[in-house]
Amino acid sequence: MIYLELFLSFFQIGILSFGGGYASLPLIEQELITVQGWITNQQFIDILTLSEMTPGPIAINAATFSGNQIAGIMGGIIATIGVTLPSVIIVQLLAYFYFKYQNLSIVQGVIQGVRPAVVALIASAGVTIFMTAMFGHSDWPIVLSEINWVSVFFFAAGLFLMRKFKASPIQIILVTGVAGGIVYSLIK
Repeated sequence: MIYLELFLSFFQIGILSFGGGYASLPLIEQELITVQGWITNQQFIDILTLSEMTPGPIAINAATFSGNQIAGIMGGIIATIGVTLPSVIIVQLLAYFYFKYQNLSIVQGVIQGVRPAVVALIASAGVTIFMTAMFGHSDWPIVLSEINWVSVFFFAAGLFLMRKFKASPIQIILVTGVAGGIVYSLIK
């Protein structure tokens, strides 16, 4: 039964994940934590961290890691199929209709209308990840005394290295991962 529930949950996420992997993150969070209660907020953040560190699209990686966390290897496979199947079907249909009707003003209007909503979905996921990394939770209100200053330092360092020196995401992940392993092993 858990396999069917996983498939249906991730199939639904796949159908509603307009805007790419990062836009799917609030949907995954809502489904896995709030609706199903399968994982905690901290487990979700850990899954996102692992999903970002590994090659491939973040939504597919998150589905694989989540499914594995919830129901083992078969759960990971089923969640991955569930999240990708809608895209395969929808992209085939959209490609056909877009190339056939791309010059119609209504098609261009739909694209212009959806774009800001996709940005909002991505921003929402970013705020959740940021708050959890900095404060240990994503609930309001935030209390400044709960801030994790080590996380603030790594965030600032990563942002600085990316913006100032155009460091690649892989370099940032490797450097902060090694540094975090050292720092947190010394703190604990």
